[in-house]
Amino acid sequence: MNPGRLFLYDDAVARNWQPFSLTRPTGEMLFGTETLRARIERVFGMACSGHLAGGGLLGFEEPDAPGCTTLKRTGVTGARLYLNSRFVPEEGAVPPIDNGGATLLTAGSAVVGALVPHGVQVPAALLAAEEPPAWPQVPLAGEVLHTVWGLMASSGDRIRSDGARYGGTDVPAGVHVVGSGVVSVAEGAQVEPGVFLDLSAGPVIVSRGARVQAPARIVGPTYVGPDSLVLGGVVAGSAIGPGCRIRGEVESSVILGFANKAHDGFLGHSIAGRWVNLGAMTSNSDLKNTYGVVRLRTGGSVVDTGLLKVGCFLGDHVRTGIGTLLNTGTVVGAGSNLFGGGMPPRDIPPFSWGGERELGEYRLDRFLETAARVMGRRGVPMTDRTRRLYRRAFSSTAPLRASTQPS
Repeated sequence: MNPGRLFLYDDAVARNWQPFSLTRPTGEMLFGTETLRARIERVFGMACSGHLAGGGLLGFEEPDAPGCTTLKRTGVTGARLYLNSRFVPEEGAVPPIDNGGATLLTAGSAVVGALVPHGVQVPAALLAAEEPPAWPQVPLAGEVLHTVWGLMASSGDRIRSDGARYGGTDVPAGVHVVGSGVVSVAEGAQVEPGVFLDLSAGPVIVSRGARVQAPARIVGPTYVGPDSLVLGGVVAGSAIGPGCRIRGEVESSVILGFANKAHDGFLGHSIAGRWVNLGAMTSNSDLKNTYGVVRLRTGGSVVDTGLLKVGCFLGDHVRTGIGTLLNTGTVVGAGSNLFGGGMPPRDIPPFSWGGERELGEYRLDRFLETAARVMGRRGVPMTDRTRRLYRRAFSSTAPLRASTQPS
């Protein structure tokens, strides 16, 4: 049986990867040197036909990414391969999975997908991580990511292992190097004379069209994505997606793409969504004064991360003003605009407007106008489908904002 189409599904866990799951499927999170979806496509040798991520994300559009669909729309014609978007397959470890019938795919004790033949409907319970059907099982090598902070914490190790897929290149003239790790500078990328590369703990990978300006210190394991620009400062143990502008100090963080951190300030042990803009001297704390385990307050619940270092999680299109300070374990919902200096609350609902003293609601028309302007500056139009997605996200999260506004 040749699995003609590949679909990634967000189960109940993935759909709670706040603040990112409100506006993007989990498969479009950056992990190591590629998105979770791109990694599955490469390892399995198949293009993803769509994300099954819930009705709220219908209309999701991003360059070079598949859209979101529903189980009903995938139909029952042709063989289909369904994989959990949180599954991270090992390199070259996909065994033959064709047994002529419906098959469950497992990683350890977890069910991570199914191969479904023509005419057979995949059970919705399987994709919801409920009781799987009694189908034959085939084990796959790989891991399952359980939390969004776990993705952040293990990103450096993933870049380090990804380095084996990149052939080393010559160190550009005038660039200073310490350590014996891999340097990979893609054709069309530029690392200026005077840049310092520290390879002692892992590789430094600079993708096509990216540029690292002097003076800058890049500490591996670090990945600089396509067309991104490092303007100076220290970038250590981080993954930077496409089209970013980065300056200052960035440590052990993941920046999904098209983010603007073009000024000094610290971003540590954090994840920044796409189209985030951090004002000058915006900085976060990533370690409690007590050196205790960090807890997150999100959606009215308190979650123990089990980690000593956790910075902030900034949803798509978050913007901060000059001098914004973010406390340890801060979660900022998508579309929020923080300003006025000081330290805002640690749990900020999506589409919030304000700062330390008071949070209100960001007017949707103003948000859409600004977001379209920001995207247009990078040559990415905001489509009508994207506008509808943000309108649904705004409407669905209104109760969260109501609870933070003064009575």
